[in-house]
Amino acid sequence: MSAPIVAVIGGGQLARMMQEEASALGIHLRALVEAPDGSTALVTVDSPVGAADDAGAVRALAAGAGALTFEHEHQDDALLRALAAEGVRVRPSPDALLLARDKIAMRRAMDVAGLPQPAWTEATGDGAAIRATVRGFAAEHGWPVILKTPRGGYDGHGVLLVRQESDLEAGRAGQWIDAVATGGATGGGGSLGGGAVTSLLVEQAIPFTRELAALQARSPSGRIASWPVVETIQADGMCSEALAPAPGLDPAAADEAMRIGREIAERFDVTGVLAVELFAVEAFGEPTRLFVNELAMRPHNSGHWTQDGAVTSQFAQHLRAVLDLPLGSAEPTAGACVMVNLIGGRHEPGEDALARAMAADPEARIHLYGKSWRTGRKLGHVNLVGPADGVEALRERARAVVAILRGDA
Repeated sequence: MSAPIVAVIGGGQLARMMQEEASALGIHLRALVEAPDGSTALVTVDSPVGAADDAGAVRALAAGAGALTFEHEHQDDALLRALAAEGVRVRPSPDALLLARDKIAMRRAMDVAGLPQPAWTEATGDGAAIRATVRGFAAEHGWPVILKTPRGGYDGHGVLLVRQESDLEAGRAGQWIDAVATGGATGGGGSLGGGAVTSLLVEQAIPFTRELAALQARSPSGRIASWPVVETIQADGMCSEALAPAPGLDPAAADEAMRIGREIAERFDVTGVLAVELFAVEAFGEPTRLFVNELAMRPHNSGHWTQDGAVTSQFAQHLRAVLDLPLGSAEPTAGACVMVNLIGGRHEPGEDALARAMAADPEARIHLYGKSWRTGRKLGHVNLVGPADGVEALRERARAVVAILRGDA
């Protein structure tokens, strides 16, 4: 058999983990990487260096590929549409990917679909106009409110909680508004998420009790496979843990979360893995209320547990889906699986950290991304599987292994 080619734009840990599954399935992964020593380039033979908006590099990447896909949403929309018009199988399509890349477009689409989400509005214009929009929104929906940059945000960047009206004039909220009003020259890696920001998304602050994620994969022929709904725990705007399935979640709420995910996938013709991040509001004696927070159309941090806790991992499923191959089973292989992220701590760990972590818990599945240490950087994750009633014990064990890998123990 000749190996089908999947071209992926991006050279971080997600493409690296796609490569692991591609090797097992006999798929040729070709990744456009940002640097020759990056996470994916270290394990992928066919890894040309280039930028996502470099038309020549992307065209060369897609040549002869069965599908062009992505490990991040920050793509050149015009380039993707041109490639699709030329016959390249862009999966997900530019129309679908827009909903993951542009939060205002996503909010509009969720309204059209009638799916539950926070109240929202768009604020644009000069500083006075933006502040007036936020004040008017808060007068209707209450303080605090959430400000988001429509594009470019990730891992807590581009999201700001504004607690009261006076915050609009000073501090970070005032800086954000002034930056947007003057053209949005925020610079790369700044709190606005990088790039030019010319409007702000204003959202109702939902008093959620926990955050959930509904993951599914859909093929171009319309087949869908859904994993159990998971609970995610955030730290400093970044996913730190995922518990699968979400402990104690009302079965009706789990079904509703999966229905929302399937509806988004089908209505907007999403191909590949789709992660729907949700807020859950739970009150004793009342039905759980769900609100769509954000979308991701590629393997997602909340699905890393599937590598060791499901029959088919999200990375293998994404490859199957974009090539329109039969999807694998998404059934869990144990009563529970816990994922804990390894995020760089204040001090670089010692050379013996990996060996000590392995010895501390031989059942722990350690996944490292080949990245150099940096405080606050995602460096890997640890998965542990066990019985459904043992989630807390699994969390403590996984955290202990991560503490050693971080250099904290």
